[in-house]
Amino acid sequence: MKTAVIKTGGKQYVVSDGQTVRIEKLLAKPGDTVKLDTLLVADGDSVTIGQPTVSSAVTAKVISHGADEKVSVVKFKSKVRYRRNRGHRQQFTAVTIEKI
Repeated sequence: MKTAVIKTGGKQYVVSDGQTVRIEKLLAKPGDTVKLDTLLVADGDSVTIGQPTVSSAVTAKVISHGADEKVSVVKFKSKVRYRRNRGHRQQFTAVTIEKI
């Protein structure tokens, strides 16, 4: 079974064929095919490590875009009546790995 380490959005992910992964938002429409930077490819006992990337890129199909659950960021200082509440929803793109 082939596995690969890809890098996108400042993060690294371990992926395999057919897997669906949520990555940082990409500028691609649902249904488009994108190539992702591949750092490492492992197929059984053979391992290919990139210098810095492997020439054969991982291709993925964009499924959808969305936003994660809301995260509440609260700042509070006691005795001075200082309170701040701010929410954040991180954008993501769901992709399915087609070929390694």
